[in-house]
Amino acid sequence: MVDAEDLETLASAEPVSDDEADGRKRRGNATRESILQAAADLASVEGLEGLTIGRLATELGMSKSGLFAHFGSKEELQLATIAAARRRFVDHVVRPSRSLPRGRARLEALLEDWLRYFRAEVFPGGCFFCSVKAEFDSRPDNAVREIVTEDMRQFLAFLEREIAKAQEAGELDPSVEPAQLAFEFDALGSAANQQFQLMHDRTVFDRAATGMRARLGSA
Repeated sequence: MVDAEDLETLASAEPVSDDEADGRKRRGNATRESILQAAADLASVEGLEGLTIGRLATELGMSKSGLFAHFGSKEELQLATIAAARRRFVDHVVRPSRSLPRGRARLEALLEDWLRYFRAEVFPGGCFFCSVKAEFDSRPDNAVREIVTEDMRQFLAFLEREIAKAQEAGELDPSVEPAQLAFEFDALGSAANQQFQLMHDRTVFDRAATGMRARLGSA
């Protein structure tokens, strides 16, 4: 909401050239992105429900009013944080193997990159998406839960497509159901993340890798 003082400030502002406007927009976008990446780190530890504009302002040493300029509500902040976390996940897990030809080699590289993402603790609280799935799985339906659920569906569907491509290339048994294999890979990855967060035992990632290789071998 804009009050009379804000309107007066806007009305008396100097006109901004296109170049200046573009520069400010880029700086504004960069600032917003850095805020959201910090929010994703925080939410991976404390949960999305604990992510408020006030809490984030304290973490970043910013004013609440400064953050309100970027996000008008807690829900808007939560949804934008999920989107930022998704971009980081894609950079670490999805994008690296895209240059490989479709087939088993690309599927194996994808699974290795996924486990590498867990091992590297890309988010300080473990996998952001594992955390928010556990947080929202029993909550009433709302916009945030819907996005969390859709992200899970999309990742499983992505795994299924990669499995199907390996089958089409003749490198996996065509009788194997892609949805079943994707479920098993997801279960191994999620279990490794959770056990590491609780027990801080890195051998769980080796166990997950062994399980994935064995399942691929049997397929």
